[in-house]
Amino acid sequence: MAATRRSNLALVAARAGVSVASVSRVLNGGSASEDLARRVREAAAELGYVPDASARTMRTGRTDQITLAVADVGNPVYVQMMRTVTGIVAKAGYRLVVSSTGSDPQSQIDLVGSLNRGYADGLLISPLRVTPELLDALSSSRLPIVVIGSLPPEVDIDSVRADSATGIGLAVEHLIGQGRRRIALVNGPVDTVPGSARLAGYLAALERFGLAPNSELQVTATGFTYRAGRRATAALLGQSTPDAIIGANDLLAVGALKELAAAGLTVPTDVAVVGMDDTDAAELATPSLTSVDLGSSKRAKAAAQLLIRRIEEPDAPVSRLVIDPSLSVRESTLGSAA
Repeated sequence: MAATRRSNLALVAARAGVSVASVSRVLNGGSASEDLARRVREAAAELGYVPDASARTMRTGRTDQITLAVADVGNPVYVQMMRTVTGIVAKAGYRLVVSSTGSDPQSQIDLVGSLNRGYADGLLISPLRVTPELLDALSSSRLPIVVIGSLPPEVDIDSVRADSATGIGLAVEHLIGQGRRRIALVNGPVDTVPGSARLAGYLAALERFGLAPNSELQVTATGFTYRAGRRATAALLGQSTPDAIIGANDLLAVGALKELAAAGLTVPTDVAVVGMDDTDAAELATPSLTSVDLGSSKRAKAAAQLLIRRIEEPDAPVSRLVIDPSLSVRESTLGSAA
């Protein structure tokens, strides 16, 4: 293998009229004059020569790859994050590798273990469930890591999180301003980071605005998906008569829109609906969906920048960033209660 590689380098060197050492230096990002670099790259292109990435990794200890681990690559909020992270890391000279781990912490623990064997230079991870075992794996990893989500205060890992409690408070305040009083929550699993945060924020907002909590106005979907949202909304309508629904994410809220229509209820005249995350799905829904913007792109940008800093400055102080939410008001709440 080494002889073949050397022979290929020699062919490129002969075509460019330079030394093998010069070819190696140019193709591995070393300093060279513009003329020399141009001749080497033109010769390599003419011969179809591609540098051996694995050999470069062994020599430099770098892969020039960053991994982004999310629960579901089909979720619009993660799509927004991927787009943002891709642009940030590319400018810094890295490729992005995306891993869809599901909601099982063991899958994320296994991923951290495999990446520790030298498959990436850093990891961005957005876990749905944070267990002691996952925290141990993240804390003991040799790999630079940034978490997009909430962590216990004693965990010394860079993180960027949304302020879900404030966000859901914005939704409740807006709905009360529209004359709504029976405000329901279609939540995701409460043993997840977003599910527990949404529920706590919802209950706190009801108390702050003088509305008594009602268990009949709270349902838990099996996941943060459109179909789970439809099923949970059907269960909600079977046990209560809300005049407003907050979905714990946009997919749950779009599922609620569909189920309300199937039940013959008009949005927003009969029931107003608010989502969370303010993804493309909110604008594409019919009617368009009022949604809490939790700053997914801002979180992704900040996390990617923190990770690049952590790679370049391993001893930098740990950063914990919080992105402020805002409310995007659309057709699904602009109307009076029946």
